[in-house]
Amino acid sequence: MLRNQASDLIKYGHITTTVARGKELRPFVERLITLAKRSLGDEPSSPKGVTARRVVAMDIVDKAVVKTLFTTIAPRYADRKGGYTRLRRAGYRRGDSAEIAEIELLGSEFDPNAEVAQTKTAEADKPKKTSVGGRIRQALTGGRSKVDGAGGAKADKQAKGGKRVTTPRKAGGA
Repeated sequence: MLRNQASDLIKYGHITTTVARGKELRPFVERLITLAKRSLGDEPSSPKGVTARRVVAMDIVDKAVVKTLFTTIAPRYADRKGGYTRLRRAGYRRGDSAEIAEIELLGSEFDPNAEVAQTKTAEADKPKKTSVGGRIRQALTGGRSKVDGAGGAKADKQAKGGKRVTTPRKAGGA
């Protein structure tokens, strides 16, 4: 389980799991990153580089993830002494109330609201769609606005919901 979670964390940059599993996962992943960092100064074909890849490959089976670890993630933390991951508590799981945490690699901060923000800005750029009633009203008035019409400001005030004079209802039955 730790190997699979470590592989996913390296592959995606963040995962969501329980707090207990996350606390076990952190030192496991940080050890792998440290092993990958040790071979940075050497060529990949040097004995030190090959040994580091073999040691990491014993824990992570996916070759693409191992390549990602050695080519992108290890150089990112070349100047850092340790602490490559962050564990954020994210609430409780619905079924059994287990405490949930998000584990992420530093430098690849995951923003769950980024997609929502991008779609909101894209929607703001699009022209607002009119309803069927709005299109019918526009066709009947010929595209004139309320102020341009014959009523002027008075028609505009009534359209906005200004005061209307109504006769009071009669009490009793009809």
